[in-house]
Amino acid sequence: MGSTQFGNFNVSLPTELDTSTGCAKGELTNGDFREQDFCRDSTLPVCNLFVAHNQPPNEAYDGCALTGIDLGNHRYLSNLGSILLAFISILVSLFLLWRSERKKAAVGRREMQLFLLGFIIVEICEIFTVGGFPLDSAVLKGFTAVHIAAITATCWILFLNALVGFQFLDDGTPVSLGLCVASALVFFIGTGYIALDTAFDWTGEFATNPSNHYRNIALCVLYQLFPLVLLVAFFILEAVLVIRVLGEFRPMLYLSAAGLLFAIGQIFNYVISTHLCQASHGKINGALFETLFTLLSVVTVWIFWSSITEDDWPMPMAVGSGYN
Repeated sequence: MGSTQFGNFNVSLPTELDTSTGCAKGELTNGDFREQDFCRDSTLPVCNLFVAHNQPPNEAYDGCALTGIDLGNHRYLSNLGSILLAFISILVSLFLLWRSERKKAAVGRREMQLFLLGFIIVEICEIFTVGGFPLDSAVLKGFTAVHIAAITATCWILFLNALVGFQFLDDGTPVSLGLCVASALVFFIGTGYIALDTAFDWTGEFATNPSNHYRNIALCVLYQLFPLVLLVAFFILEAVLVIRVLGEFRPMLYLSAAGLLFAIGQIFNYVISTHLCQASHGKINGALFETLFTLLSVVTVWIFWSSITEDDWPMPMAVGSGYN
C-alpha cells in the first residue's frame, strides 16, 4: 500500500488513455496493486460520513445502489435482510449474556459480558447505518459515528478478554472491570469524536472530499487497521493460552471456526458485495452475509470461551477431600 494512498476510502478508476504507455491514465502497471474502492464496492458505515447523503447505499459513490424495497419518492428500505439479522443478533447476544451470568465460576465472565454488550451496541447502530433506513442525513451520520466508535471499543474489549485468561489481574474485580471499561471509553470517545468531526467538519482537521479520495488516515487506522490488529492479537493469545497453558486442542476448533466465519463475512462485504448487488439489481449485497457471518463468529467465540471455563464451582464430596 503506497504512502500516498493509505487512508483513501475511495479510489478513482482510470478513464483517460495515456498515449505514452498505451494504458488508461492511472492504470497500474506490473508490480503495482489496484486498491479496493471501498465506498463504491462495499457497504461500509464509514462511507456515510463523507458525503451529504449516502442513501440508498453506494449511490453517491457511483456504485451499485442498494435499493431494496422502494418506499416511493426516491426513498428506500435498502437492506431489510441486514436489519432482521441485526435484530436477531441482539436477541442472541442477550441470550448469551444470560447464559454467561449462569456460569458463576467462569474466568472472565464479566469481561465477556462487556464484549457482548459492545456487540449489541454495534448491532443496534447497524440497523440504521447499514440497514438503509431513510433517515435524515445528520441522524444517519450520528448513528454512524457511534457505530464506528463501538466497533473499535468492542474489538478492544475482546482483546482484553484474551489477556484476562492469563490472569494478570483477577477477573471480575472492580479494578479489572474498571480498567476495561475506562480504556474502552477512551477509544469510543476518541474514535467517535473523529467520526463526528469528519461528518460535520467542526475543525477542518478531518475534512474529506472526492479530490483526495475521501482520505482519512485517522479513521482508516481506528476503524480498519487497529481493530484488525486487535482481532489477530486475540486469536494468537487465545491459541497460546489453549495450547501452551491449558494443553488442550479441542477448543482450537471453535477458535479457528470463529476466525474463519469472520473472514468469510469480510470477503462478502469487501469482495463479493458489488457482484451480488449487480446480480440482484440492487436488492441485496454482501452486507447481509457480513452481518450473518459476524453473528456466527461472535457465537462461536462465546462457545470457545465457554469450552475453556467452568460453569460452577466444584462441589466438595461428602467423604474425603476430593471433588465431585
